[in-house]
Order: sequence, then C-alpha cells, then structure tokens
Amino acid sequence: MKVPISWLKDFVEITIPIEELARRLTLAGLEVEAIQYVGLPLPAGKVEGHTSGDSVLEINTSGIEWVADKIVVASVSEVMPYPNADRLVLCKLYDGEQEHVVLTGAPNLFPYKGIGPLEKPLKVAYAREGAQIYDGHQPGQVLTTLKRTKIRGFDSYSMICSEKELGISEDHEGVIILDEDAPVGVPLVAYMGDAVLEISILPNTSRAASILGVAREVAALTDVQLKQSSVINDQSSVSDAGFAQIEITNPELNPRFVLGLIENVEIRPSPYWVQRRLKLAGMRPISNIVDATNYAMLEIGEPLHAFDYDVLVGRIGDPPHKVPKIITRIARPGEKLTTLDGVERTLDEKTVLVCDTAGALSIAGVMGGAESEVSEKTCNILLEGAAWNFTNIRRTAKAQNLPSEASFRFSRGVHPSMAERGVRRGLELMSQWSDGVVAKGLVDNYPLPPTTPAVEITSADVKRWLGIELSIEEIKKILESLEFHCDLTPHAPRSTLHVAGPDHRLDIGEGIVGKADLLEEIARVYGFDRILETRLANGLPPQHSNPSLEREERIRDLLVKMGLQEVVSYHMTSIEREARLFPSEGAKPHPERYVQLVNPIASDRYVMRQNLLSSVMEVVERNARIRARMALFEIGPVFIASEDGDLPDEPQRLAIVLTGPRSLPGWQPADTAAMDFYDLKGILAALLEALHIEAVRYESAGHPSFHPGKQAKVQAGEREIGVFGELHPVIRQNYDLPGSPLLAAELDLDMLLPLIPERYISQPVPAYPPVLEDLALVVDETLPAERVAEVIHQAGGKIVTGVRLFDVYRGEKIGAGKKSLAYSLTYQAPNKTLTDRDVAGIRTRILRRLEQELGAALRS
Repeated sequence: MKVPISWLKDFVEITIPIEELARRLTLAGLEVEAIQYVGLPLPAGKVEGHTSGDSVLEINTSGIEWVADKIVVASVSEVMPYPNADRLVLCKLYDGEQEHVVLTGAPNLFPYKGIGPLEKPLKVAYAREGAQIYDGHQPGQVLTTLKRTKIRGFDSYSMICSEKELGISEDHEGVIILDEDAPVGVPLVAYMGDAVLEISILPNTSRAASILGVAREVAALTDVQLKQSSVINDQSSVSDAGFAQIEITNPELNPRFVLGLIENVEIRPSPYWVQRRLKLAGMRPISNIVDATNYAMLEIGEPLHAFDYDVLVGRIGDPPHKVPKIITRIARPGEKLTTLDGVERTLDEKTVLVCDTAGALSIAGVMGGAESEVSEKTCNILLEGAAWNFTNIRRTAKAQNLPSEASFRFSRGVHPSMAERGVRRGLELMSQWSDGVVAKGLVDNYPLPPTTPAVEITSADVKRWLGIELSIEEIKKILESLEFHCDLTPHAPRSTLHVAGPDHRLDIGEGIVGKADLLEEIARVYGFDRILETRLANGLPPQHSNPSLEREERIRDLLVKMGLQEVVSYHMTSIEREARLFPSEGAKPHPERYVQLVNPIASDRYVMRQNLLSSVMEVVERNARIRARMALFEIGPVFIASEDGDLPDEPQRLAIVLTGPRSLPGWQPADTAAMDFYDLKGILAALLEALHIEAVRYESAGHPSFHPGKQAKVQAGEREIGVFGELHPVIRQNYDLPGSPLLAAELDLDMLLPLIPERYISQPVPAYPPVLEDLALVVDETLPAERVAEVIHQAGGKIVTGVRLFDVYRGEKIGAGKKSLAYSLTYQAPNKTLTDRDVAGIRTRILRRLEQELGAALRS
C-alpha cells in the first residue's frame, strides 16, 4: 500500500524524519519496502536505520527533488497560438517575479487557445531555466536539466510541467493544472512536495490498510495525538431513512449493510489535490463521485460502492412510488453478471451478490456491475458500505480472478462498524466535490454485530512473556494509544487491566489468545529492538522422546541410504485424481468417505487425499519426461472421514515408486536393465531387516491397482503391513508414463512402527569360519520360495545363518507342475569350527523336514 506523507499528516503530526518513521514502522510490523520522494529533498545515500544490534535496516529510496527557486507555482493569463504550428501554443505566464512567454504542446491547453486573456488564470507548475526534472519523452525516469534552446525559432528556456516530468505519475498527455487557490510564486515543494511510503500489508496487519490505520500506528509509535475528522468519529444514531430497503438473507456472509443517498450531484473532475493524492496512492482518478468512494476507502479502510439511484428506481417498474430494495444473497446456478470491466462473468453458488428485485447489481465486496454504474448523466447516488465474510470474499476474488482494492481489504477482514463511517465520509466528500445534497439519515441493517473481545492483563504477564519491566500505567498508555479501551482495577496483590478491543479491529482474540495479542501490541509499540536478551526465567521442561517420529526418521534415513529420493506432495487432491489409481468403479473409494474442503486453494484440490500412492504417482507423471530413472518415496498422512466426530482420522502411510533402469549409463559398465518386481521386493526386505522386524513373509495378493501375478502383500506375523507390485496395465493408461515397468508399494506405518523393537540383540563378528553349501530342491510349482526358506531356517536352527535363493528352473527334466529352487546355505557355529560330519547331520535334518512338510525332494 502506498501512503503519501501529506495525507498521513491530516491525521497525525509527523515529528521525526521520514527515514526514522519508516524504520519504526518496519520494526513495529508495517514493513516499509520503499520510499519515493516527490519533490521533497532526498536523504544523502541509502536510507539506513540502525537497530539496537549490529544489523542494518535498508529501505529502497527513489524520487526527485523540486529545488525551491527553480520549480514554482505560476499563473497562465493567456494562451496564444504559435505561428504555423497547430500543435504548439504560447502561454503568457507569471511566476511571482516576472512575466514569461512559454512554448508548450500540451493538448489540455488547446481549449484556451486564442480566446484572449483568461477570466480565471490557470495555475500551473513552472520549471525555470536550470531546473532538473524527468524527461517526459524518455521511457522510465531519466533526469534532464532545462537549458536555453531554439524551437522553431522561439527562444525556449523554461517549461510548464506535466506529472511525469515531476515524478508524480507516468501521465504526459497534458500539463498539470493546479487548483485555483494555489499561491503564485510559492516554491512547488512548499505547496505540494511529498513523499510516499510503500508499506507491505500482511494478513496480520490488515488493520493498517488505510491512511487512518497507518496514522494510528504512527501516533502510538511517536507518542503524539491522533487527529480524526468529526464525520469519521461520528457516533450519532442512524435514522430509519425511507429512500431504500435492505434484506440480508445470510448474516454469516453479510453481517452489516448500510446505505446513504446524495441528490442533485454534478459529475465532474475532482480537485487536483485529490487526483494527485489518489495517483500517489496508486489509483487512477475517474470522476468526483468515483474518486470520493476510492478516497474514503483509502483514507479509513472501508470499501464503498456507488449506484446510480435513478437506474435502481427504473428497475422497479410499477408502481412508481416504491423505493429500491437491496438484497444480498447467494448466486443462483448459472447466474451471470457483467462487471464494471465489461466482462460477463458466470457466478458459482458460493458467490455473494448485491441485488435488487430485478436481479444482480454487483459481486459483493469485489466489483460492481455495469448496468447501475455512475455515468456522466447520473444525478442521484445511492452509496453502499457493508461488511462481508472475509473467507468468502477471498474465495470469490480468486475464483473470478478479479483482484481489486476492495477485495484486498474485505478478504483480510473489515470490522462492521466501519461500514457506517465509510458511508458518512463518502457522502461528505461527494457533497464537497459535486455540490450535491445529502439526504437525511442512513438505512442500516446490522443483524450480526461481532462480540467485543475482553482480556485481562497485568504487569506480571508482561514481565513473564516479554521479559521487560513496565508499570500497569505504562501498559495502559500503550494500549490506549492504539485505541484499546482500558479499565484499571488496583486491587492487591497486583493491579489488573481490563482491556476491550477497539471497534475497528477483528484480530484480537479472547482468553489466552487475546492476552497473547495484547502482549504483541505492547511489544510492537515498546519496540522489539529495545527488548534485551535475557536467560529463561523458568526451568526447561523435561525432555520426552517421540518414538513414532524417531522411527519415521529412521525409515527415511534407511531409504535414502538405499538410493531413494524423498518427495513431499500436496495433502489436497480431487476424487478424480485418486480415481485414476483404480481400474473399475467398484474399486474406487466412496465420495462420502472423503474430507471435503470448504475453501479449497484450487478447483482441482477440493478434498483431502485418501491414498498416498496416488500423490507420488502424480510426481512421477510430472517428471517422467525429464528423468529416465526414478526411485521415490514419501511418508505422510492420508485423511479418512471419521464417523465419531468432525476431525478426520489421519493414518500414516509409506509409498514407494520405482521406474526406469537399475543404473544410468555412464563411462563404466552399468546394469541398465529396467527395474522389476524383485528390485522393489529387495528394497522392502532390506528395509524391514534393518528395522529388525521379525516373522516377515510375502504372500500373493489381489489388489486391483497391481498386475495380477506380479504383486504381493507383506506380512509381519499375522499383520498385513502393506502391498507392492507392478502397476496394472489398465492403470498405466490413466497416466502419462514411460514404457518401462512401474513398481509401487504402499505400507501402513501405523501398523509397521509399533513392530520396530526399541532394543535388539547384536551378534558379534564370528570367530570361526562358515561352511557354504548349495541345495537344489524340486517342489510343486505353487509353493512359494519364501516358505521353503522358512522351513530350512526352522530345521537348521541357529547353525544355519544364511539362506539365499539363487536359481529357479522349470523344464521337462523335473516334470510338469514342478520347479527347481536352488539355495545357497551358510552354516556357522559361534563356538567351534564345523566338520563335514556336523554339516551332514544338519543337512539330513533339513531335507527330512522339507520332505515331510512340503514334499520337496533333493534334485539329483
């Protein structure tokens, strides 16, 4: 937000240099990003404000100085034609010292050409010879110095300035014509020299999104009295005027609506000082009526909207004696409205509209409609001031891609009390600038006043929370400087301050939150830079571990060590996005099980995800064209609508996705074959082994998202902790993926984490050599190899320290319905060297057990 210093001075006396003011505002939370000097002298070098430490606060500074004896207010008494040049005129000008004839081509002076001496001289900004101004014919801001030169034979040494040449705006279509009361001969810098603070208004500083809001901060920070106009501070009652009616259908979305009427207005340009202030604040002047609504909004923070009252009356129809009825309601399905920018907009069913009995008039809090806008023929104005639900306004502005100064303020929260003050101020300005007559009374519908927060605070609270010593009287003074209402209860053993929030703020809570809000206000005004570093007064709380988080971090570390990369995806998604992971309608999650978002950040992210693998698949799809190999994982929650309460269940999941070659080609030989089912199984097996999960086995599964025959579920004892496999071919068609196989896994961390032991037995490095032996076994085709390895371990006992499958053979030699599994066995005893006899005995026991339980035979 741009804040002209001259406008700020209407409400508060500036007693410190502008650079120091910018520093204090920034440290108090209103970050001044830049200072633009428009006429006033610039400080030497950069603006730097030193804090209490060694850090330096740097603020960008730019602008131009109007040297007092070079640029002055002058009067033009006659505009004369220049011989043989239709686009040039000669102006007879007096600068307070002498008369000059100045050559110019300003088109806004052409209407005065050749009519003789002017009845009322035109007041202009005059730059004498040697003045430094911006070059109006160069793009951007290029400084130039006025020098005497010949133009078509005319001796030109000075000029009448445009706004671009003085740095006020980029307008170079005509020269500045000042107000009639501008004093001739006075230095222009003394008459209207200014500086503009560019302040970043963050969501937590929306109270300061106005000149008055910034003035409150300045008054508190510099310990001066705030000045307010009688209209803004008017607390008189609102009479029940009869020029309009108001109907509010949903007070939650529209807690207050105020209307005022001004009659017999004359549409014309605003005074130049108004136009100049609006331009410095970043707004384009349009007409006195529209400028009055914008001026009042920038001044006190309440956006206003002006309707052509006669248009509204004409929309009523018969009988003619009825008055307009303004209705606020939700848009109907498919309803459309053409806004002031000429765009016909289709409205959704969450958009709030301002309507009359004939239809929609404007998008509430965002932009008005074209049909009832103010035009040159407008005679009577109905002025609207209202309060809106800030969440709804933010959603509507985003949905319509329609940012505006009004939606900027309403989407951050404007207190309903400001509606009446805004209308009163707007009517006052319209009356002054258009000679209109303000109708008696206002029409006010206020169905949902906000509660005034009440908070208690003591000096002990300030000491404990902020670490500074302030008396209760000092605390009271700080809060009252911000217009909080304070009552002191001086009861023993300590005085208590009862604080009520001001009626222009919505950001003060109650209870412990309200106390924190007040302490933040105290710290801001006292000065964060004045708070000294101190040690904690209280002892540190006992440190407790978080086993679940620690185990999650352990899983992350293990997967990264295996070469996988972690990703973090959106928690928000759509039902359609997740449906791509299922081949048929029957397998898809039910929509009622999803957690719906009231205010989604995007139209395609309106529910909370139920499937973590779907989120990772989106990451793979986005990167598939630029990365040949991906090995990704994510740990995060999914959200399941709870039947017991409002909050959803949030189980933790682990998703893994592999695709592409095992290794990327390089200057050394590498395995560039595509990763397959067993690569993913190996990663899961290594992970579970490193976590010391016991009784792990893999069984066939029938998950609809995976390829039949190329998937398995992971069991830990009797618990199923996840499923993995190659993605189903039908599912692959729903994604833009490369041709290589895509392997995926999703594990239930809520099931897995409790299985990780806190302690486990660590075996010493064996002192005796192992005995290695291979066994080839013929078994049934349907028998899992994992089951064979399990029986070998059971029969061999602790002596068998390793069982590894290294070959699978199928062929006529072993018969139909059979397969050969070749295992490499490791025998090792902790206390002796095993002999051939020892190994033979264990082998015999293993083969006997395999034959009895599995029907396995030793392949000859």
